[in-house]
Amino acid sequence: MSPSSSHMKLYWKKNLQTLAILLFFWALVSFGCGIVWVEELNAYRLGGYKLGFWFAQQGSIYAFIVLIFIYVIRMNKLDREFKVNEE
Repeated sequence: MSPSSSHMKLYWKKNLQTLAILLFFWALVSFGCGIVWVEELNAYRLGGYKLGFWFAQQGSIYAFIVLIFIYVIRMNKLDREFKVNEE
């Protein structure tokens, strides 16, 4: 049985909302913490490095990996909710 067109539009709307939220947080961490607030964050240290430098070099990568896992979990839930899962 094929899902209805309106059903799939709602599915994609929720998918795009998820993407927009996750991309916002990724930009906040990578651009905000690595560039905009670097001077304020450099007042703190993490592992011997200034925090602003750490975010620019490592933190945004770690945040991106965490966001990938969040996206996978959210999409699996969304797929089950709209019955478009792969199983």
